[in-house]
Amino acid sequence: MTTPDLIWAALLALGAAYELLALADTKDGNTLSERVRAWFRVHTHPGRAIFAITWTGFAFWFLVHITLG
Repeated sequence: MTTPDLIWAALLALGAAYELLALADTKDGNTLSERVRAWFRVHTHPGRAIFAITWTGFAFWFLVHITLG
């Protein structure tokens, strides 16, 4: 494995470990999905629309980036 592989693996593992701890904790607002809902304010119509546009744009870009990059 190269250094970038190790760094990305460590970041993903750290994120997964934090998410598991957040799921085990009963305090609200710890998980990634709860944070994303708060950041984008998806309880409002504009927030929901901005999230949908952002997520769709990112998914399209990532698909093109990976398959054609």
